[in-house]
Amino acid sequence: MTGLALAATATPARRREKRPGRGWLLLPPVLVLLGFFGYPLVLVVLQSLETKSGEFGLSVWLDVLGSAEFRDAAWKTVALALGATAGCVVLGTFLALVIAFVPFPGARTLSRLVDTVLAFPSFLIALAFTFIYGSAGILGAGGFLYSPFGILLAEITFYTPFVMRPALAAFGQVSSAQMEVAASLGAKPGRVLRQVILPEALPSLASGACLTMLLAMNEFGIVLFLGAKDVTTLPMLVYGKGIVTFDFPQACVIAMVNVVFSLALYGTYRRLTKGGRRAAVDQA
Repeated sequence: MTGLALAATATPARRREKRPGRGWLLLPPVLVLLGFFGYPLVLVVLQSLETKSGEFGLSVWLDVLGSAEFRDAAWKTVALALGATAGCVVLGTFLALVIAFVPFPGARTLSRLVDTVLAFPSFLIALAFTFIYGSAGILGAGGFLYSPFGILLAEITFYTPFVMRPALAAFGQVSSAQMEVAASLGAKPGRVLRQVILPEALPSLASGACLTMLLAMNEFGIVLFLGAKDVTTLPMLVYGKGIVTFDFPQACVIAMVNVVFSLALYGTYRRLTKGGRRAAVDQA
């Protein structure tokens, strides 16, 4: 038995020793990644450091970061992303709870219908809202649609499945024995929900919230299509500086700030997903 155990532990070690010899296989995808992503990103960084006189410096960064236009766009971007994330967490959690724990005919169909939203482009949601809430739509609430609240409602509608799907997966892993024991001890449904169900799903809900906020901060199609008055987000500001006024250095500075925000949120999302997977492994 000892010999078999040593052989079993030695085999993976031998395989790991052979892997470095095949490292050259990673070279083509790395080169493709550097060519299609790294090189354009370097160009954006260099362009953001180019002054009006053609020299390199931080004057463009200082002008952009110190402008009221940038601060207003950054504030509106963060506010819309936070509002959309909060709405998606509430709505997505509620829908996931209903589908997972309330037996009714058509639960799977409803889940699949919500999932189909993931396949739609975001501007399609804005177009549908135009037909419903637009000036010539069914409800004719044009003033509401072309406001920050209209954008917020459209983003919540579009991004709710990104919270609902991981919540459904987490609720599916909750042990029914725990809920039965809690109920047998006299715990009411609300207490079971707060103390048994939601703590188990908290990592999944947090990761879904981070992913939703990441996507909402970079949302462009909904904001552009609705054309809400006095609503300029960072992606819209990049579009305005780069395409409308052809001020490429300022556009690159704003784009780099948006990239930093996105990378920070993505890092948080990765940590939360790793934590959820480790918790699942520990429970198993």
